[in-house]
Amino acid sequence: MPDEVDNKAKEILRANDKGGFTVPTGGLYPYQWNWDSMFVALGFATFDRSRACQEIETLFEAQWSDGFVPHIVFRREDPDYFPGPSVWQAGETLKTSGITQPPVAATVVNKLWSETEDESIRERLAALFPKLLAWHRWFHSCRVPEDVGAAVVIHPWESGRDNSPEWDSPATAIDVSGIEPYTRRDLQHADPHMRPTKQDYDRYIALVEYGRGTGWDQKKIATEGPFRVADVGMTMILLRATRDLLELGRRLEHDDVLPEIEGYLRQLETGVDYLWDNDRKTFCSRDTVNGRHSGMVTSASFLYAYAGAGNKEQREHMMKHWERISASAEYTVPSQDPGDENFDHMRYWKGPVWIVVNYMVSRGFAEQGMQEAADRIRTDSGRLIEQHGFNEAFSPKTGAGTGGSDFSWTAAMWLAWCGDGA
Repeated sequence: MPDEVDNKAKEILRANDKGGFTVPTGGLYPYQWNWDSMFVALGFATFDRSRACQEIETLFEAQWSDGFVPHIVFRREDPDYFPGPSVWQAGETLKTSGITQPPVAATVVNKLWSETEDESIRERLAALFPKLLAWHRWFHSCRVPEDVGAAVVIHPWESGRDNSPEWDSPATAIDVSGIEPYTRRDLQHADPHMRPTKQDYDRYIALVEYGRGTGWDQKKIATEGPFRVADVGMTMILLRATRDLLELGRRLEHDDVLPEIEGYLRQLETGVDYLWDNDRKTFCSRDTVNGRHSGMVTSASFLYAYAGAGNKEQREHMMKHWERISASAEYTVPSQDPGDENFDHMRYWKGPVWIVVNYMVSRGFAEQGMQEAADRIRTDSGRLIEQHGFNEAFSPKTGAGTGGSDFSWTAAMWLAWCGDGA
């Protein structure tokens, strides 16, 4: 059985390879997505390190001159996806979207560099360092306000957790009255009950039109836009990536920029306290417009361990949340607290389990000495894939797949992390 699953995972990556870049799955997502490609690179690295490097290199081909790395790279027009390049009207060397995604790239490059002794591979990975640094500089210029210290997202899609209930309250400020008529393409490929609602999509499109109207002036959007939320997931991933960028810089002897990266690290280490809700005793996202915490425990909340964040008391409270949630779920980690009124075990980020988030949470727990919790997550992830296939996400109650099938990053995580041979 494990060999059969391994082979299927490799088949999925090869099938979704469109010539140097990988699509998440056919039909539903026909382009290259930012953080998807980084996890996909970990999967390719288990059997083709050169192809893993290429996946990262092709993403950074779309990097803007100011260091920004978009969340989608459009290499052709595909009628199966909306909103496509003609709607975004963004990009420089290539057509792209106008928002970014969680920056896992430095963490992935550092891991791949440390795990190989192949000098040709190391050289290719080392050549990415200036591009990684430029992206982190962009974050601190355009997404990490000095008075907040945490990473702010200007669109739910930027978080990677598109319809998380954390965005519901902040999104009420988005004016959808003037949006252009549109036709959703995602519903042709997935059950509507598994996807964001029409109200969600209206808000998504209104924010795209707002950004396009500014000419994708990132600083203006980040200071004046209708949606500006300090995201717990983005912040923890950026904090972890900054630690890894610093380690990679030391390995590559980029001594001249180490103090700069150390400054970014200190800012984020302080900024995570902005995300601590002392009433609910959890790390969660916070609306920077009105200062309100979401008060919600999501799978992203547990990324505190992956980031190495939190003091002793905060970590103890987070483990109490973990014990409660893990006891109530057949499969961990649900993207939304099952005890929350917004929980929906099959609708995208309102409850389903996402294997890439599981990977990061489990890795963080293991690094912080919580091996039993880390092992539970890894075992659950392997069971989900073996029993239900390579789905986009899974129900934490039944294990049933939700969203797209033959999903690239799920296949990659099987090969790199939760499969028997990983």
